[in-house]
Amino acid sequence: MPVELGGTVMGATVFETNLPGFKLLARGKVRDVYDLGEKLLIVSSDRLSAFDCVLPTPIPDKGRILNGLSRFWFRFLGDLPRNHLITADVEQMGHGLEKHHETLAGRSMLVVKAEVFPVECVVRGYLMGSGWKEYQQKGSVCGHALPRGLKQGSRLDQPIFTPATKAKTGHDENITFETACEIIGQNYAEQLREMSLSIYKRSAEHALKRNVIIADTKFEFGLFNGAIILVDEVLTPDSSRFWPRQQWTPGQTQLSFDKQFVRDYLEGIGWNKQPPAPPLPETVVHKTREKYVEAYKQITGQENL
Repeated sequence: MPVELGGTVMGATVFETNLPGFKLLARGKVRDVYDLGEKLLIVSSDRLSAFDCVLPTPIPDKGRILNGLSRFWFRFLGDLPRNHLITADVEQMGHGLEKHHETLAGRSMLVVKAEVFPVECVVRGYLMGSGWKEYQQKGSVCGHALPRGLKQGSRLDQPIFTPATKAKTGHDENITFETACEIIGQNYAEQLREMSLSIYKRSAEHALKRNVIIADTKFEFGLFNGAIILVDEVLTPDSSRFWPRQQWTPGQTQLSFDKQFVRDYLEGIGWNKQPPAPPLPETVVHKTREKYVEAYKQITGQENL
């Protein structure tokens, strides 16, 4: 049954899943991954992480929104490139998963099991975050020399590919394209760069028509039957910076449809960014959910999940 995304916080949340009889392969900051043999079940929880710590307070509907946006983008992109999604319909997943319909509906995907590249494929169309910090120090980002005089939030003349290493714990580390070539080989690195830039440009063009700026994002790719496919989540508020087009103003902190609001709150209360993370007050939970909902509605044009 579709879930209507109203303006109030929904009651039910899923902080983590434990499915009896199914092998939990990994519990990430947000997703629980189950091993189904030749396939994987990925469940998007309502957990929220900030500064590499999972917060104790879930955001209602967040997992559904992440899952819904990824499904939207997988459909939008089609087979260019192929992706790992088999089905998001619990009744079609098999393996006896239908008995967990209440937990899984709207927040899970059955996917192929790919060999994931150990490199995050980051694309930046605007100067923000770690890219902005590096530009201030060096005038470049991950080996890309940039024009002088850019401001925080400036739009780049052309999007740039700035890969990062994938850290199991702690922060991913920005690397140069040359280092990415050393890790996965030049042929694969060049293909991932081309795919990442192509996906970003197509998706950013669509989002801009919906009055949303995709400032930057990260993709993950894997190998399946010898072909490179898009895996994990794609173009969500967890993996991207979304800004309202009309309010974009270079040189200042941007309004956003992502978890930057939570980061700002946590820095404002003086948290030292070390675990355990503090709980979020109800007002911050409401506002964060509103931002995720708005991102979904604006980008997809849909009111329901």
